[in-house]
Parts: sequence; C-alpha cells; structure tokens
Amino acid sequence: MDGVIADIAEGDAVPCGAEDCRGNFVIPGMVELHTDNLERHMEPRPEVDWPHLPALVAHDAELASTGITTVFDALRVGSIHSGKAGYLPYARNLANELLAAREQDLFKISHFLHLRAEICSETLLEEMADFGPDDRVGIVSLMDHTPGQRQFREIKALKAYVAKKRGMNDEEFDAHVQNLLGLQARNGARHEAGAVTEANRYGAAIASHDDTTEDHVKKSKTNGVKFAEFPTTLEAAQACRDNGIGVMMGAPNIVRGGSHSGNVSARELAHANLLDMISSDYIPAALVLSAFQLADIWNDIPKAIACVSANPAAAAGLTDRGALKVGLRADLVRIQRHNPVPLIRGVWCKGDRVA
Repeated sequence: MDGVIADIAEGDAVPCGAEDCRGNFVIPGMVELHTDNLERHMEPRPEVDWPHLPALVAHDAELASTGITTVFDALRVGSIHSGKAGYLPYARNLANELLAAREQDLFKISHFLHLRAEICSETLLEEMADFGPDDRVGIVSLMDHTPGQRQFREIKALKAYVAKKRGMNDEEFDAHVQNLLGLQARNGARHEAGAVTEANRYGAAIASHDDTTEDHVKKSKTNGVKFAEFPTTLEAAQACRDNGIGVMMGAPNIVRGGSHSGNVSARELAHANLLDMISSDYIPAALVLSAFQLADIWNDIPKAIACVSANPAAAAGLTDRGALKVGLRADLVRIQRHNPVPLIRGVWCKGDRVA
C-alpha cells in the first residue's frame, strides 16, 4: 500500500492477487553502497565511450535483476591530466544525467550518489566544489591509490591492473608510478582534509577505503568515517571494530574465497566476526550469492541477510528500508535456493515488480 509494507502475517490462505512464495525465501531488497558497475556500462571496452543514458538504464536493470533495490552509484572525483593513465573529469556531468533520469522516473530501483574522492589526483577539490547539498550525495569515500600502500602495497598488483587496462609498457608504468608518488607528496594531506570538509558540507556519510594499519583507522576515526570499505588486513578490521567503524568487504572476495589483490580474506573476517556489510563491488550478481555463503559460514541466515540490507541502509542513514517491517518500503526479493545457489525469482521496489 503506497509503496510500503502494510501487513506481515502467517497462514496458509493466499489473498486474491498475492503471490505464493511457499518454499522460497523473502528478504528485504538489497542495499548496495559501493559498485563500479556503472563505469563498466559507460566504458564496456577500453577507450569505448558508451552513450550515458542507455548505460544508466542498462546498469539499473542489471541491478534490479540481481535483487538490489537501492544503489549508491560510485563516481570518481579527482582527475589526473598528465601521463598515459590519466583520468578526465566526468562525475558532475554524469551526476546531472543520473539525477535527471531519476527525476523523470526512468529507473526501476532507487539511486543515490557516491563520490569516490581520489586523494592522489590533481583536481579533487575543484571537482568536489561543483557538488552541494541539493545533489543529496549520500556517501563520500576517501580513496588513496598511491603505489606502495593500502590496496597496492605490492607494486606488481598495481602493474597487473593498470598496465593491462591501459596497455602500458614497463617504462610508461614506471613513469605512472612516479607521477602518482609526486601527486601524493604535493596534494595528499590537502586533498584528504578538503574532501572531509566537502563531505560534511553535503551532509554525506564518510567512508574510508583500503585501511591497512591501526594508524590508518585512527585517521579514519578523526575524519569522522562511519564505515570502512575493504580493509586489507585483519589488524585494520579489528581496529575498525574497536573504534566503532563498520566493516564492509567485497562479495567477490567471499565467493572466490580470497582477495584478487592478495589482501585479507573476507571469509577470515567473517570467522572472526569482524564483518558488518557486503558490497557487490564489480559483480552485482555476487551480492546475493555471497550473502547466502556467509549464512552458511555463520549458520545464521538473518545475520547474513542484514549485511546486504539493514546494515548498509543504516550506514548510509536510510531509515525507511532494509528490513521486513510494517511501514518500511516494500522492497522485496523472492529467492529459491538450488544446490546451494540462490536464484532470484522476483524483485519488488516500493511494491512494484521490477524483475
């Protein structure tokens, strides 16, 4: 009724017009806080710039089909104009298109903005100045991809990722590393402090990214970080817990049984009870799969489902969704489990079937 859950009851009778989900699971619509999936639709191959509105609509439909009913679309702010692996500003223009599509009711699911603030860049603060409270930016994540630390402690991991994506030879990659190190030395502290100021101006939740040491977590605490995206070590995850910072890990890490970058396993954090939220990261369909695998690890389905619904909703400040309760949004997912893969059998957003 009016897009919210009107009643929850038990019994064998199926009201007229209702759907019989007997034998299946019904869970809250999943809440995705960090996904690079939109970028994949915008640039399906290196140097291929796909039209943005079709990319947005395709991205939206893909997420709906996987049971995600709320998404914070991650857009990079902080560009690098120099070097072969440069990034040009795109977030403000794409955000305009996304917000216009949302206003025109072109999406199946609920979309919010997530600005990925790249500390190691040339133009971070100039790009962030183009956003304001009216944009309703939900999350700002503080990212520092400087070589030799955090996600890319091992330079060879960075080389495997960037050189392959951008087609660099050894000399070009070495020049890229030196350029990033120089940017961090010149801009790192200024950009980090400025990004926190801008996030507070927007009213956005602040996330850290790839915390590795206790010192990283202490700085995150000082910055007002609410949750940590993909801490890379058990030490950092424990420090987050000790400092009241939620821990998010990637669904592909759970499904694959480990990190593709050689960082801490999400399963290890789950066994240590240091995991609060899951993000699909770069594979939307991994979210529901990882949640049920996590349920098997914990032998607790409600606790695992909360990692993809109630907990991320709370971290982002959303109080109207994330649980099956009367008065909350009727965002629902029907799931049939098959040996032991969860199969999506229906998705509803605000009571309307979207997949």
